[in-house]
Amino acid sequence: MNYRMIFHTTGKVAIVLAVLLVIPMVLALCLSEACWWAFAITIGISLVIGLVLALCLKPKTDVFFSKEGLIIVSLAWIYVSMIGALPFVISGAIPNYIDALFETTSGFSTTGATILTGPQIETMAKGLLFWRSFTHWIGGMGVIVFVMAIVSGATDRSMHILRAEMPGPTVDKIVPRARSTAKILYLIYVGMTLIEIIALIIAGMPIFDSVVHAFGTAGTGGFGIKADSIASYSAACQWIITVFMILFGVNFNVFYLLIMRKFRSAFSSRELWIYGGIIVVSVTAVAINITKQLPYTQTAGDGIRHAAFQVASFLSTTGYTTIPASSSVNALPLLSKGFLFMLMFVGGCAGSTGGGLKVSRVALLCCAIKKELRRILHPRNVNAVKFEGKVVSDETLHGVTGYFGLYMLLIAVTFVLLCFDPANGLSVESNVTAAVSCVNNIGPAYGVAASGYYMYSWFSKLVMTFAMMLGRLEIYPLLLTFFPLTWVKR
Repeated sequence: MNYRMIFHTTGKVAIVLAVLLVIPMVLALCLSEACWWAFAITIGISLVIGLVLALCLKPKTDVFFSKEGLIIVSLAWIYVSMIGALPFVISGAIPNYIDALFETTSGFSTTGATILTGPQIETMAKGLLFWRSFTHWIGGMGVIVFVMAIVSGATDRSMHILRAEMPGPTVDKIVPRARSTAKILYLIYVGMTLIEIIALIIAGMPIFDSVVHAFGTAGTGGFGIKADSIASYSAACQWIITVFMILFGVNFNVFYLLIMRKFRSAFSSRELWIYGGIIVVSVTAVAINITKQLPYTQTAGDGIRHAAFQVASFLSTTGYTTIPASSSVNALPLLSKGFLFMLMFVGGCAGSTGGGLKVSRVALLCCAIKKELRRILHPRNVNAVKFEGKVVSDETLHGVTGYFGLYMLLIAVTFVLLCFDPANGLSVESNVTAAVSCVNNIGPAYGVAASGYYMYSWFSKLVMTFAMMLGRLEIYPLLLTFFPLTWVKR
């Protein structure tokens, strides 16, 4: 176990976090907001911790393996969540540290679940609102991926970190070097974010609003700056966000192939076609179900727009909504709620910023079921599973089914723990959807939780905080970090 490498890299993360906190601090200073000093104090704390770890614990060797990669990713995410919560607490915007930790973890994990009410969000300082949405953008592609992209010294073994942090059943290099892969991913990420910002400004959205909503869309997070999320913006803005929510749910390898003009390879992706098929079927079903059934969907055009937005939001796990403040997701017809609930489990494509199981993993689960049925019917036949033009190994299939079992167990345990909460108004529907929402990094829930998570107790908030982080890191890195044998030298 290369302990020095683990803590040295964590120190680099701390330094990068301090630098990133300068941006909202400068914004607060420019707007003459008192919260700037909360950022200044947090920057000082993170900088001291980072310099101590980075300078005093320089590794004797750069060699490390997958175990160290998993621990580095976990410690980095725990650190940024704990320190990133301080500006909210120090400024007094969210005085309770557990609430601030929940909000910040929800931001970095791109969940978008909030303990704030509408009035609290709309009266919060813009510097803090910026930081709140900026955590989505940082966490969307990955904290360590960002560090690898900008900090020198990343070796080929850094692929262990890339695989530990990037979502999906498998992660491949775009180019031979892991650091170059990280740079390419972030260039695509930044470019798409800028395009969305410009498109929203052209559509009439204010500049600040365009930036924070683009951050939320890019990271598929969903923190809004208004009580009604996106509902009060124009139809043009809603359509732009719908399109980009879908795009950020696509595997970034597809965008790289398109940039390289390898159009046939890009559009031959089976996962991409499945993802598109799910969107078309879901939007059609929900649009038919809600048109003329709700006050804001009296025309076919409105029905399609709201259906497309909600489907894109739930499938990409962004969590924005166009439902007016006078209503909620609870008012949707039962069939539409059922469709959206199922989309919570599916999520975006592997290698995207979306959460959930991932489309490729769902497809592989279906392939595994089909293979097992064939084995039962024809036990002597050899049944090879193919996906994306390649034969899928039994090891990969076992990994996918094993992950699915652990994933369902995590949701069940989170749900049971939430049921211990004595808060008034909580129901099975609220707790089930809250558990699914946090594990899949979506944000919205049904029942009383549809209006926010502020009614939950401190214990439930800690449970959901841990669930959000487990879901974002796809369970294993964080779970193994807290497993005692992981730290034993062999």
